[in-house]
Amino acid sequence: MEIPSKYNPATTEDKWYSYWLEKNYFHSEPDEREPYTIVIPPPNVTGVLHMGHMLNNTLQDVLVRRARMQGKNACWVPGTDHASIATEAKVVNKLKQEDIDKDDLSREEFMRHAWEWKEKHGGIILEQLKKLGASCDWERTRFTMDEALYESVIDTFIDLYEKGLIYRGVRMVNWDPQAQTAVSDEEVIHKELQSKLYYLRYRVEGEEDFLTIATTRPETILGDTAVCVHPEDERFKDFVGKKVIVPLVNRPVPVIADEYVDREFGTGALKITPAHDIHDYEIGIKHHLESIDIFNDDGTLNERAQLYTGKDRFAVREEIVADLKAADNLVKVEDYVNSVGFSERTDAVIEPKLSMQWFLKMKEMARPALEVVEKNEIKFHPAKFKNTYRHWMENVRDWNISRQLWWGQRIPVYYHSNGEFVVAKTAEEALEKARKQFNQPDLQPSDLKQDEDVMDTWFSSWLWPISVFDGIRFPENEEIKYYYPTNDLVTGPDIIFFWVARMVMAGLEYRKEIPFKNVYFTGIVRDKIGRKMSKTLGNSPDPLALIKKHGADGVRVGMLLTAPAGNDLPFDEGLCEQGRNFSNKIWNALRLVKGWEVDASLEAPEHSKLAISWFEDKMGETIAAIEKNFIHYRISDALMATYKLIWDDFCSWYLEMVKPAYQQPIDAFTLEKTLGLFEKLMKILHPFMPFITEEIWHLLRDRDTGDDIIVASMPVAGDFDRKNLKAFERAEQIIIAIRNLRKEKNIAFKEKLKLTVKAGENSNCKFYPVVIKLGNLSDVEIVSERPDGVIVFTVGSQEFYVPLSESVDVVAEIKKIEDELKYTNGFLKSVQKKLSNERFVNNAPATVVKKEQQKQADAEARIKVLEEQLKGLK
Repeated sequence: MEIPSKYNPATTEDKWYSYWLEKNYFHSEPDEREPYTIVIPPPNVTGVLHMGHMLNNTLQDVLVRRARMQGKNACWVPGTDHASIATEAKVVNKLKQEDIDKDDLSREEFMRHAWEWKEKHGGIILEQLKKLGASCDWERTRFTMDEALYESVIDTFIDLYEKGLIYRGVRMVNWDPQAQTAVSDEEVIHKELQSKLYYLRYRVEGEEDFLTIATTRPETILGDTAVCVHPEDERFKDFVGKKVIVPLVNRPVPVIADEYVDREFGTGALKITPAHDIHDYEIGIKHHLESIDIFNDDGTLNERAQLYTGKDRFAVREEIVADLKAADNLVKVEDYVNSVGFSERTDAVIEPKLSMQWFLKMKEMARPALEVVEKNEIKFHPAKFKNTYRHWMENVRDWNISRQLWWGQRIPVYYHSNGEFVVAKTAEEALEKARKQFNQPDLQPSDLKQDEDVMDTWFSSWLWPISVFDGIRFPENEEIKYYYPTNDLVTGPDIIFFWVARMVMAGLEYRKEIPFKNVYFTGIVRDKIGRKMSKTLGNSPDPLALIKKHGADGVRVGMLLTAPAGNDLPFDEGLCEQGRNFSNKIWNALRLVKGWEVDASLEAPEHSKLAISWFEDKMGETIAAIEKNFIHYRISDALMATYKLIWDDFCSWYLEMVKPAYQQPIDAFTLEKTLGLFEKLMKILHPFMPFITEEIWHLLRDRDTGDDIIVASMPVAGDFDRKNLKAFERAEQIIIAIRNLRKEKNIAFKEKLKLTVKAGENSNCKFYPVVIKLGNLSDVEIVSERPDGVIVFTVGSQEFYVPLSESVDVVAEIKKIEDELKYTNGFLKSVQKKLSNERFVNNAPATVVKKEQQKQADAEARIKVLEEQLKGLK
């Protein structure tokens, strides 16, 4: 078969991906084999492929393909997350463009639009993953709003409510005025901002005296219901118990004392707005203060503010400062850096707000979930993230699980007009329950109204490893019992609590078992100068464009070469180019091997037999290292070991050793062995570079149907001869020294050289036949004395001699050796000085002293060799 001169990733990738799908290689059904299960961290249904997805899914695919080749029943479940806030925002925006207001639609009408949007855009990211080579079981694709998964969420809510773990209450929540919903603490991103600190004076009621406070949010004074000072602060002792007048609205409020106040902040007097600050809220409860909520859900001011009604909170900030100044209540303004919370989803500034919400008690569930990680039943890679996990779990707060949205799993709570409610799976079930519970047998469906809110998206995601196998609804089904617990989870440390911890809680609650055995935390993909990749910065390349340019295999290698677990990845497109060059290197090796003519009558030469024995041992050593790397989830190191084995050992050394002379045939034994080694290398490489390895696999030999590398057996580590590897290392050094000598002395490679070796304990080397071939030597002879008229070089302490060529400039050679001798003598003196210092020898670590002693010995040996070389030239 004619092999094209250049590898074409595009045609190869499409061909083999379609073939694998057609053969159903990605699909898994329970059987007698050991299962290997990964569930994909479901990307948002709104999403398109970005560099973080590329890294995460490449790592998962490496693990899945390797497990498949190890004979395990590999099952990688793909799917998407309904992403309540993000999707609803997209749908609302789409409707706006069509001049439709969400408020003008019924819930059912809006949901129809949302489902239409999902069907049109929802599968994009999964299709893009196919271009990467992701070997997901596409028949198992799940969506968190699928009927089975939706019902699982509802069942879970009801179950936890009945166990007393879910409750309803008014709490201070993080309110996103743009999405107009509550968000959890974990969905708030805090940013350091350059703000202003406003000093305002409140007149004491009935007096001419003033009390000055400092605030970063002057607009919230309209909701003030107290001013608070520290009970031990002498400056304000006389004010406690009096009342002060809130500027502009002229509301008298009490001056109270509480140890919460930081005497060093501002003036030491703190305005208290219980409806709009979590700490003020807690002080308000403690001191029985009134709570005045001055904001509408969209962040504009309401009637209770009395002023600026209907205006945005930030516009009011500017306006109120001017009005306070005019009223002589503004004392001064200072620059101030403070931490401001932003919504992770919309980037709107979070507004603390009192709201009636549903909560899940977390302390009880967190305890066992922390224990399984502390005991290493679940292993984190790298282990440093145990500390982050522990911090979250020991400081866990109740989870606000309700969201003021329509897109999502609707809370299964039905309210009676008197405010009482029942929790039920359906409206019919709710009616039946309500009739009994409220003792009203004539109650009608119209008398009950279902809660308008939906559950937090994470409340469906935390069930993912169970719900994808329908283990909530049918806990004894064959699939959940076979595939659960899953093996590995690959995710980012930024969702360690959002998702990882909660999945552990759900697994222990509903399966009495951990959901996965290992968690591999990826780093963040950053640009060359360390910035996080983002659309805003415009520093994130289009992954599909990278694949088109460098091939999927090239991009996979580029991503993995600098992706150690848990550490950020400084991405550079040059890495993808390196991956593409690697593909080309392997392709050229294939063309070389397949271009050889075979002569069955030829005996295998000694240098080829030696090369084969060495490379088999080298491969054995590398496979053992790769296996160890995979055990410790050092996937980047496993790839680097594979890369070096192929590029350096196979292409640069082995093929050079065994390739026949120009236009000469090769013997059948060497060719067969070379093809076998090439096949083994492709198997080892396949999880990392699936496309080119499948292509080469089928070009190396004619294959029977079904003999495909994707399902071939992964080579395993066996015995290897370390002495053989050590002997070759020495031969390698000799060959490099001969090549350097030719270069330095301008001796053409075509000129055959005779190599003589000074007899000694290291003079023999089993790989001399390889040295003769690669050094283009006539022969190697061991001698007891140094011959005359030779150039001397050493490997370690062993001397080698090459006859002086006519082209060598003897005078220049003498000068060069004398210069090196002078430098080495100087170096030796500095080492001897250090070793003669008793303080250094007695106090330095033994390893450091030993290293210096070795330097001394090496320098002395080198001086001896250089002096001998000079003798031979003079």
